[in-house]
Amino acid sequence: MHIAKFHRLPLAMGLVALLNACTSSVETGPIDDLEPDPVVLDVPMAYIDRPLPVDEDDNPIEDDVLMPQTFMAGAVLYLKDRASSSAAQVDITSQAWPEGELYDVKDLTASYDGERLLFAMRAPNIEGADEEDQPRWNIWEYDIPSATLRRVIADDIQAEVGHDVAPRYLPGVERKIVFSSNRQTRSRAILLDDSKPQYSALDDSRNEEAFVLHVMDNDGTNIQQLTYNQSHEMSPLVMPDGRIIYTRWDRVGGNNQLSFYTIDPYGMHQALQYGYHSQDTGTGGSDAVLVRPQAMPDGRVFGINRARISQRFGGDLVAVDVTNFVSATQPVNGGTGTEGQVSVFPLPLTTDDSPALAGSYYSAQPLFDATNRYLVSWSRCRVLNPDTGLPVSCTEDNLAAADVQLADPLFGVYIFNADEQTQQPILLPTEGRMLVEPLLLIPRTPDNLIPPPVADIDYDAALAEEGLGSLYIKSVYDFDGTASLAIESVRNPASPEFAARPARFLRLVKAVSIPSDEVLDFPNTAFGRSAANGMREILGYVPIEPDGSVMTKVPADVAFTFDIVDVNGQRLNAGLRHNNWLQVRPGEKRTCNGCHTRQSELPHGRIDAEAPSANAGAPTDGVFPNTNPLLPALMGETMAEAYTRVNGGDVRTPSVNIEYTDEWTDPMVTAPEADFSYAYSEVPASPDNANCGLKGSPWNGLCRVTIHYVDHIQPIWDLARPDAVDPMIDNQCSGCHRATDDMGVLIDPDDRGQLELTADPDPQQQAHFVSYRELLFNDVIQEINENNQLVDKLFPVFDANGNPVYLVERDANGDPILDENGNPILILDENGMPIQETETRNIPASMSSNGAANSNRFMNKFTQAPGTNDTVDHRGMLKPGELKLLREWLDLGAQYYNNPFAVPVN
Repeated sequence: MHIAKFHRLPLAMGLVALLNACTSSVETGPIDDLEPDPVVLDVPMAYIDRPLPVDEDDNPIEDDVLMPQTFMAGAVLYLKDRASSSAAQVDITSQAWPEGELYDVKDLTASYDGERLLFAMRAPNIEGADEEDQPRWNIWEYDIPSATLRRVIADDIQAEVGHDVAPRYLPGVERKIVFSSNRQTRSRAILLDDSKPQYSALDDSRNEEAFVLHVMDNDGTNIQQLTYNQSHEMSPLVMPDGRIIYTRWDRVGGNNQLSFYTIDPYGMHQALQYGYHSQDTGTGGSDAVLVRPQAMPDGRVFGINRARISQRFGGDLVAVDVTNFVSATQPVNGGTGTEGQVSVFPLPLTTDDSPALAGSYYSAQPLFDATNRYLVSWSRCRVLNPDTGLPVSCTEDNLAAADVQLADPLFGVYIFNADEQTQQPILLPTEGRMLVEPLLLIPRTPDNLIPPPVADIDYDAALAEEGLGSLYIKSVYDFDGTASLAIESVRNPASPEFAARPARFLRLVKAVSIPSDEVLDFPNTAFGRSAANGMREILGYVPIEPDGSVMTKVPADVAFTFDIVDVNGQRLNAGLRHNNWLQVRPGEKRTCNGCHTRQSELPHGRIDAEAPSANAGAPTDGVFPNTNPLLPALMGETMAEAYTRVNGGDVRTPSVNIEYTDEWTDPMVTAPEADFSYAYSEVPASPDNANCGLKGSPWNGLCRVTIHYVDHIQPIWDLARPDAVDPMIDNQCSGCHRATDDMGVLIDPDDRGQLELTADPDPQQQAHFVSYRELLFNDVIQEINENNQLVDKLFPVFDANGNPVYLVERDANGDPILDENGNPILILDENGMPIQETETRNIPASMSSNGAANSNRFMNKFTQAPGTNDTVDHRGMLKPGELKLLREWLDLGAQYYNNPFAVPVN
């Protein structure tokens, strides 16, 4: 039975029967045995022929989506003048390397006119070289009419700065190229401004250098970084409207999501597009992700839904409606429909490497010819015959057999017709090889060309000159289009809710780029209690207007996020961080409606998909009720918009201090709120670069507040604090909270609140001070015993009914030994009395790396009256600026250091 004679077999009716009838000899037969096919397209075709990736023991190599730099030697890129097995094939890539050398090729795409191929190619391994000294992935182009192959970045040094993969042509006669790379061109330059060496930062999991999007001219010059996420941004694809859609990995904090984001070709208008809650599910509960995306003629995105880490390399054919849906079951606001993500193939396929009778797909390309056909790389499902050890096609029976063993995948090239449900072979594979990423060179209409941004329309030219952009949030009280409180009340100075409004400031927070060990090998103890939040710096604070709106300047081309903080400078919503890195390009004016919970699956982060803003703005032209007549609003304006317009369009400038003046209250109606300020000038050791924004040093985009526990928090505990009533008494924190007094005599742990705040190295973790471990980690309650020794305190054990639990004799297995009556034998003391069991008890940590709101056991001591067990009233002992420093440090994540280059290295 020759498979070529059955290429028109309807899939839904007979594909499984066809596969079951095929023998292993047919499956592995040579491509030249195919008979001519009258319906094969008479157009050029390119494809990659690669060996099945295996290690030295012939075990399949895992293909990890999050390892874009993986090298699998042995690939070759071929070009055929017709999409037919009989057409001659030309090896167009081996000419770049010495004969016999094994290199790698991937990420194949074509120009709009079908005359050029663009792809990533990596030179052969250098024998004996370390991984960091091996060649990088480069972008290459093949010009078909002239039969010329060239590396796009011609300069050897510039080409090897980073790994460059996943290229795509942008529309326009210049043929600019967008690609993913870990070269981080602009981020490296900004590191110099931060007085750090240039390096490519690791992703948020600190495993690999982060790949982000770049664009360059077709001659390899004018390389510009477009995106600034701290984890990978991969597989860019140009949409018909000209935007770039790509796969983004959100890894910060507790996140671990892959989803589609979009930007324009200038890196502006970055937005979540689709899949934050729906690209992480697949068959068998697998973490499935859409790989090798392609644009479809109808505007959908098409690709292969497969496991993030796969040994089988294939998955399901999926089309995603990224225009009308934000996740698989969530349409855009006002949209209809129930499915945003559908399988195109008519038979069940899997995404978790488990076998499917219908096989699996490696890649697919729509033909753009109005036929709903796709050029695909497909492998039938095969298992090993237990008697012969040879591959045979899957059946339900042999898949159900005990100890079934899957055979190697066998990817060939086919045309799949979704309308007629047929699959037609073009190139059959051979054993041990994979024919992947096939591409028909059909000219197609270029996508829309988005024009460059225009000053004062698309962006603020003045901010661009300063290396800044702006962020505008319509209301922090807007949660997915619903107000969390009465905005009309909190914005009215005559209302009691005005003074009680929870959100008072926006704290801007910047990611700190973490270098690889080759750049700086520092210990993980530098992150402190938890490394989940990495290291962070504060860019500054800006007031939130009474209606929850806020408009502020932010540095361009850095990864930043924000906290919404209360009147004390403490983040609202305990434990809730905005765990997605944002960015603006120079001059960009970024807008969002409001907030959302991490679990929310309603449209958010995408303006065209969200519900209307919950902040309707001013009801008419004029002032908001009872507000300052010097701040009139236009109908529909938020307070932030009105404030900015009245001030000549000058967006609020952040400050590293928290500074507040009530500018909104009409003094003729009610007394304005009192001014207040929490300044770093009140702390014993001002954080690094905290002078930005102080008198004579205006805030700018390079301001960073970098807090280290050793340098800035411990000095709070060590500062001498003469008592206000009796100056002879020193209320120094570390003087009271320590193990021994000045004479070396032990202090009762209860008298020091079971807390030490000294700067001595911790016995269990020498890299940390005792004070840090005592504050951030659980500890055992201690006491001084009769021998004047500091020991763990033992507490008697009682059962659930309050009865004493006694020690009993136990055997070698730890089971109680029973007497003749079946009762446990008690252990008695010298007086013949049973000995009660004892246990140590933990005292919970006083602070939490989840933030100041989760550290009330410590922070409340300075704001609330003493409790029944407290012997000291701590109120007023710390200055407002010191409390602000503690709160912001905790909100950042309570890191031990927030600059890796400040960490002592042996």
